[in-house]
Amino acid sequence: MSLPPARKPYAVYAITLHGLGIAQRLLSGLPGAELYVSEKLMAKAPAGALPMPLPMGPTLSRTFTAYDCHIFIISVGAVVRMIAPLLEDKKVDPAVVCVDDAARFSICVLSGHVGRGNAFTERVASVLGATPVVTTASDVRGTLTVDILGRELGWRLDDLERNVTRGCAAVVNEAPVLFVQEAGEPSWWPEDKPLPPGVRYTRTLDGVDPAAWEMLLIATDRDIRETHRSQWEKAVIYRPRSLVLGIGCDRGTPEELVERGVAQMLAQALLSPASVKAVATVDLKADEPALLALCQKHGWALQTYPAAELDAVPVPTPSETVKKHVGTRGVAEPSALLASGASELLVRKQIYTEPGAGRSMTFAVARIPHSPRKELVHG
Repeated sequence: MSLPPARKPYAVYAITLHGLGIAQRLLSGLPGAELYVSEKLMAKAPAGALPMPLPMGPTLSRTFTAYDCHIFIISVGAVVRMIAPLLEDKKVDPAVVCVDDAARFSICVLSGHVGRGNAFTERVASVLGATPVVTTASDVRGTLTVDILGRELGWRLDDLERNVTRGCAAVVNEAPVLFVQEAGEPSWWPEDKPLPPGVRYTRTLDGVDPAAWEMLLIATDRDIRETHRSQWEKAVIYRPRSLVLGIGCDRGTPEELVERGVAQMLAQALLSPASVKAVATVDLKADEPALLALCQKHGWALQTYPAAELDAVPVPTPSETVKKHVGTRGVAEPSALLASGASELLVRKQIYTEPGAGRSMTFAVARIPHSPRKELVHG
């Protein structure tokens, strides 16, 4: 998985004199915003404004995928007609917010959840002193937002489509929903606030009967498709960033070998690559090209430790040979434990190489520990 190109934050569009005044207020309150102004008003526009011929269609064709949020100081109906040909999918479409010409309302038009349109709408309203207008059922009812739950914590949906709509409906309708948290932070819902009606909480899949629940919401770093098939079929799966990979490797190990080794070992351990948060190793490997490339490609942090600090960590498979070369009896296992804060490993040291490679790597995995929520019902 490579990271998508970054978008710019805001594009603001003004085609009336009142709209231009509102746009200037938005520029002051929204860092990084860029202003597009109809050519007839350019003489009154602030420095840096970009001229926009009317009709706006050609400009929007060029800008629509370049910004996270488009703010139109234009009526909703006109905006809907302009953006309709540009829409692709809720997974990629940017947020669209409309503001009326008196700045009374900030209205979310598109991508309220995945595109953060609802949050942008609130922010625009805050800048202008306007009333935010949000119509997404889960936000209006103040319940779980199934499709973006845990996003601010770095969580991801395992599948953006599978069971998500059913999950949203179950939560909004207050049907029996069980949240199973095997991994990840407990703050996916405010810890000082009761869970929404219908939602219960547990820490393990053991003993969970899927027939007893309308939907399961499962936060896990495990691949449960085959091991817990009946629960998987009725679940929305979240991937918290809960895993730390401890890696040691020979100097000059090819990037491709490390990439394949990590993928194979995670698959064998039934762990999801989407849940990896960081790679940890000895500080002698802080400039190892294969590790740097691996972390850059996947957006993982690289944490390194002095050999003496690693050597002080008790590990299951210490090696005097490793100590002779790098000054510590282990790299993969102790670095994974230190970086995660865990007291035990999920995966003990594994060795990976390929025929004729002449290089090898070691690999271990630890899970970042978190306390359970107070609503724990069993497990």
